[in-house]
Amino acid sequence: MTRYEYDTSLQSQNPVSQAQNSVEKAHNAVTQAQSHPSAQMIEQAETAVEKAERSIAQAGHDENKPAVEQASAQLAEDQSDLQSLQPMEEE
Repeated sequence: MTRYEYDTSLQSQNPVSQAQNSVEKAHNAVTQAQSHPSAQMIEQAETAVEKAERSIAQAGHDENKPAVEQASAQLAEDQSDLQSLQPMEEE
């Protein structure tokens, strides 16, 4: 077996599933930031959202438009939630 045969599951992911996974990670990061709104958690959530935006942009040319639109809508909600967060005062 070559090393490439081990990576078949990663290679088989299409841009839409990659975008959906990225949006899910961003959602989890935003949820964490909402629970623990430290500057670091908010920054990590912002980074995850930016990655998800790029992933959706790459998937935007895919034939599965409804899935891309749904992922985009979920990301928009998370972006809105993230913008309303303020870092808590650290003691």
